[in-house]
Amino acid sequence: MKTVKLTTTLLVAVALIFTAVTLRASDPVGVYAIVQKVVLEPNEKAPERIQIWGVFALADTVRGGNFYTKPQRGYLYYSLPKGKESTALKEWADFKAVAGTGQGIAFGGRHSALGKVRPDSEKPGSPDPYSPDSSYANGIGVTKVNPAPGYQDNMTDIIAQLKAALKTS
Repeated sequence: MKTVKLTTTLLVAVALIFTAVTLRASDPVGVYAIVQKVVLEPNEKAPERIQIWGVFALADTVRGGNFYTKPQRGYLYYSLPKGKESTALKEWADFKAVAGTGQGIAFGGRHSALGKVRPDSEKPGSPDPYSPDSSYANGIGVTKVNPAPGYQDNMTDIIAQLKAALKTS
């Protein structure tokens, strides 16, 4: 009887430990953004590159966890990936659809190449590779972020910081 009780107690304790670890898992998002405009190059009918203008918070891969850079105004500049054109173009259409709406979005995976935020004054050159397969949460692409107060506080805080950065610049 004591063995059954001890075994049950140990199983419950292990289950609680794994539950706690799952609840504290890091945010998988690579980039949170508010997109103001999108420029497709050389044109919209046959794009090879994209400029995504707005304000961005990129995953802080040095600190890990749920940390992101301070909001940065500027643009991301990506090239169309070979062999993944169809997926990338769908995601690029999503960027265009949210541009100028003030909608917070999430995309890219925390552990993938995210590119760099370029200042408004920098001329486009040497685009970063776009990685649609590493998009937020394993391939769901560009995702609208609608945080609710008290729920997913990290996301709520980041979107609030992005909106504040838009107002101050």
